[in-house]
Amino acid sequence: MKKKNLPLLSHIEITGIAAEGKALARVDDMVVFVPYCVPGDIVDLQVTKKKHSFMEARVAAMITPSPLRCEPVCKHYGLCGGCKWQILPYTEQLKWKQQQVEDNLRRIGHVQLPQIQPILGSAKQYEYRNKLEFTFADHKWLTTEQMKQNIPFEPGLGFHIPNCFDKVLQIDECHLMDPVNDAIRNSIRAKAIALGMTFYNERTHVGMLRNMMIRSNQQGELMVVIVFGEPITQAGETLLAYVRDSFPQIISLQYVVNQKMNDTIGDLDIQVFHGQDHIVEQMENLRFKVGPKSFYQTNTDQAYELYKVARQAAQLQPEDVVYDLYTGTGTIANFVASQCQKVIGIEYVPEAIEDAKINAQFNGLNNTQFYAGDMKDILTTDFIRAHGQPDVIITDPPRAGMHEDVVNVILNAQPKRIVYVSCNPATQARDLNLLDAKYRVEMVQPVDMFPQTQHVENVVLLTKKG
Repeated sequence: MKKKNLPLLSHIEITGIAAEGKALARVDDMVVFVPYCVPGDIVDLQVTKKKHSFMEARVAAMITPSPLRCEPVCKHYGLCGGCKWQILPYTEQLKWKQQQVEDNLRRIGHVQLPQIQPILGSAKQYEYRNKLEFTFADHKWLTTEQMKQNIPFEPGLGFHIPNCFDKVLQIDECHLMDPVNDAIRNSIRAKAIALGMTFYNERTHVGMLRNMMIRSNQQGELMVVIVFGEPITQAGETLLAYVRDSFPQIISLQYVVNQKMNDTIGDLDIQVFHGQDHIVEQMENLRFKVGPKSFYQTNTDQAYELYKVARQAAQLQPEDVVYDLYTGTGTIANFVASQCQKVIGIEYVPEAIEDAKINAQFNGLNNTQFYAGDMKDILTTDFIRAHGQPDVIITDPPRAGMHEDVVNVILNAQPKRIVYVSCNPATQARDLNLLDAKYRVEMVQPVDMFPQTQHVENVVLLTKKG
């Protein structure tokens, strides 16, 4: 069956911002989703997908740019798939993130809301990340225009282009991390090519160099982890020595051999080539050991603001028992421990729980307890009976939100206060609707953790009704 020709829409005004960082327009009562546009743009749109209630399109021609539009900082904008909001001034980004939170809570949550607090913007709009991961590729991805110019194929080191597991865009600059990140990454690529080392092919699963990760702390100390796709050779040792000698800021240089069919290294042994097996991050009087497998919020400065909001919302008293659900490496649990009787942290990932225990010990905290397992299996009425009735529950679930069984246990536990931290206001709104049976929303505070992207965090305080 012949595929229908999809229409070209002329002189369409972009009117809003939608999910996934896309913009939207309305044509004949149908919503059209368009990437890389801002409200006020007048464009010709080539429809790429047409359904009963919506269309997707790409810009065929820019007729009149919006007065809001600004020039992207990064030369890779529009290709790597990240930082889609670079063409929107930061004040406008915050405005739309605030709107996103409010729309989700009202449209999906259907609960009574107080006045939503103004979003807390990030002091840094660029160079705010403390971690980035990159992929080696035996052939860097080229645009159609570059292919026409007969640019030769050569190894690349960068990010996967959107929706393509085997295509890697060579990243020469990334403004989300300190510029030393670029120097390290570009030097490693150049040195590896000079050494004749092979770069990984995602289809054949052949190649020496596979992935790399760079982490930093607020003191400017760095951790670099290089993932080899084959057992390390003399060339690999030479490359590691070169990195060690070239960048004295690297206090933790590690490597791992991954010969699996996927990129995960959580189940693999990581070897220290130089320095220590961790870096240390500080928040107030607390210090956190961050290893290559540790989860730590990637915007350190703004994580501190987020945790302060959560702690203040919890209104902790010295006699309070606190449950920290989805505790990760126990950052929030340890952050609030000094203000309450005890904290029980629960997390699915066993390695994260071990980190949480280490960090509690590292900071001399003796009123925290951590447990690993599936939340709906661990957090039961028997568990609560054994560990004490929670006065406050702090929950920071993944993007999928909380399992309904977990919500029901929380409702049965009847804490005085629930502080719900979310990276996805849509699933948070769904869960608030379930919690509405016994709890009312007292406070809503959006927090921007990721400038230049559509992502937003949101903190909600709930208190018992009646």
